[in-house]
Amino acid sequence: MKIAVFSTKQYDQKFLLAANGAGEHEFNFFEEKLNSNTVFLAQGHDAICCFVNDILTAHVLDQLKALGIKFIALRCAGFNQVDIRHADSIGIKVTHVPAYSPFAVAEFALTLILALNRKIHRAYNRVRDGNFSIEGLQGFDLNGCTIGLVGTGKIGRVMAQILSGFGVRVLGYDVFPNKEFGAMGKYVDLDTLFAESNIVSLHCPLTPDTYHIIDQHSIAKMKRGVMIINTSRGALVDAPAVIEGLKSGQIGYLGLDVYEQEADVFYENLSEEIIQDDVLQRLVAFPNVLVTSHQAYFTDTALKNIAQTTLDNVAAFANGEELKNAVTIEMLH
Repeated sequence: MKIAVFSTKQYDQKFLLAANGAGEHEFNFFEEKLNSNTVFLAQGHDAICCFVNDILTAHVLDQLKALGIKFIALRCAGFNQVDIRHADSIGIKVTHVPAYSPFAVAEFALTLILALNRKIHRAYNRVRDGNFSIEGLQGFDLNGCTIGLVGTGKIGRVMAQILSGFGVRVLGYDVFPNKEFGAMGKYVDLDTLFAESNIVSLHCPLTPDTYHIIDQHSIAKMKRGVMIINTSRGALVDAPAVIEGLKSGQIGYLGLDVYEQEADVFYENLSEEIIQDDVLQRLVAFPNVLVTSHQAYFTDTALKNIAQTTLDNVAAFANGEELKNAVTIEMLH
């Protein structure tokens, strides 16, 4: 198959080409994100391969259909960037990579927790400037804390497993409870999780029900000085509401690897430009906030698994086989 690959960096090409082995499929790599202005690049291809910040609205899907595209291989777990209902209605199949390395994301979430707690980012900058004072760098023991995990899928369960070694109390919330989590933590309702947790870490998908699950109302239910971590999807968090929580002290620490308006910023080098997103600029100005550029997944293991599963999905479609990783309408609920 001839595949147009959007939003590609050097590492995407490296791992996809390695997974392609004998060159069964032909790739054309484009740095551009897929949207209504770049969809023409898909012309002459059998399928497209997209990432988290490509935009596949009904209009873009109709344009792809007109170009003869019948298959979309997402090289990510999330699929909120695709109008799945419309894709289904016009006969375009969509697959994703449901699991690539839950350890990578869970370990990164823990990294954010530890760095924020012990103020590693501030200590690093101080020492580089010759300032060896530890005033203002005091943290707290995780041991004995309560950590709430919103979402107990594979990543959430790995997170719970890791946290068990720190002697913390783990609470979980999920609309689909999992028996494995029961051995590591306790399921509670969302309000209880917010009220009792010192740290709230998000590991759920973005759906209509989870959109802005962290907003002014949920923040008000949390302990004063709570730490909030998001390594899942940016739109789970209402950023302006979080800013107000930070200003009031209701939120004591914030770690974001994802951001609702990240599409035009993340994965790009904008060091020589004036960033126009005032909300993002305000967030990174807080000393108790860490923002990273959607890198939680970014390990060699994860990249290898993403590429291999993506190619497996392509092969299944090309051979008329069952699409085990198909994204269906039923998955939207």
